[in-house]
Amino acid sequence: MTILNSSPPAPRYHGDQAAAPGLLDFAVNIRHERPPAWLTQRLAARLVDLARYPGGDDERHARDAVAARHGRTREEVVLLAGAAEGFALLPNLGPTRAAIIAPSFTEPDTVLAAAGVPVCHVVLRPPFRLAGARPPDEADLVVVGNPTNPTAVLHSRDEILALRRPGRILVVDEAFADAVPGEPESLAGDSLGDVLVLRSLTKTWSLAGLRVGYVLGSPDVLARLTARRAHWPVGTLQLTAIAACCAPRAVAAAAAEAARLTQLRTQMVAGLRSVGVDVVEGRAPFVLFRVPDGELMRTRLRDKGIAVRRCDTFVGLEGDYLRAAVRAEWPLLVEAIAGELASGATR
Repeated sequence: MTILNSSPPAPRYHGDQAAAPGLLDFAVNIRHERPPAWLTQRLAARLVDLARYPGGDDERHARDAVAARHGRTREEVVLLAGAAEGFALLPNLGPTRAAIIAPSFTEPDTVLAAAGVPVCHVVLRPPFRLAGARPPDEADLVVVGNPTNPTAVLHSRDEILALRRPGRILVVDEAFADAVPGEPESLAGDSLGDVLVLRSLTKTWSLAGLRVGYVLGSPDVLARLTARRAHWPVGTLQLTAIAACCAPRAVAAAAAEAARLTQLRTQMVAGLRSVGVDVVEGRAPFVLFRVPDGELMRTRLRDKGIAVRRCDTFVGLEGDYLRAAVRAEWPLLVEAIAGELASGATR
C-alpha cells in the first residue's frame, strides 16, 4: 500500500551527527575506518599537483574510467563532488512537481523544497516494496533509491522502470548498488534518455571527507543538469579517486567486499531476530529494524557506547525504527539490544 503525502521535509539530518568520537559507529554507512593503502598512496602522490587547477586530462581520464566501468560513453558521465551534489543540481532540470518515493534519503527533499519545487512523497508501507506505487501523473521528476536508504529494500528493474512517463525524468539513487553482489537490478549500464542514475564512491572506499561520485544519463539531460554549475566543481584529488575506484581491479575488489558484507549481513540479521527484533528484509550494507520506543533504545545504546541511526527524520518512518550499518562488531550491538529488551526499559 502507498500513500501520497505532501508534508514538508524533515530537518536536514545525517548519521554522522550521531557518531560522536569514542562510540562504536553503526550510524554511518562507511565500509571501513579508512581508505585502503593503495588509494591513499595514489592520492598522496597527487598532493604536489595542488598548486594547479584541475586539468582536462584528469577529468577525461576519470570520465573514461566511469564510462568503461558501466559500458557507457564519456558523454553520458558527469563527475560529482559526492552523489549528494547530483541532488543539489536537480532544480536545474526545471521540474514543476517532484515525487519522492519514501522512506528514502532526505537530501532530494531538502534541495528541491529550497528551490521552490512542489514535492510530494509516495510513502511505501512495510515491507516497503515498490510494486503498485504510483506517483502523480503530473510529477515530471521522480526520485527513487535502489537499494533504498534507510529501508535497504532492493527493487526490481521492472518496478523502477514502471515509474517512467512521457515528459518525466526518473532519478535512481544507486549509492549502495555496488554493495549488492552482481548489482542485479542496477540501471547504470542502460542508456535511457529519461533516466538519471546517481552513484557514490564515498561509502565503498571510505572517502566521506573527499566527496566523490558521478551521475549517468543522456548527454542532453546532463547538459541541463549542469547548466548553472560552478567552474572546477571537482578537484584534482577527487578526479584521481574516481578514476582509481572505477578501474577494473578496484571494481573487482569492491565486488569481493560486497560478497563478504552480504554474508556478514545475514549473520547480523539472524542475531537481531534471535533476540526478538523486527528486521526489514533488505540487501544493502545496513539494516532497518524496529523496537519498542526506538528513541529510548537509541539513548540507552549510546550510553553503552554504541551509535545507531535514528529514523524518525525519514518521511514515512516513526521513532521506533532504527538503522544500523553492517559491521563485524554486530554481536556487541545485538547483546546490548537484548539486554535492554530483557530489562523492559524500552517498554
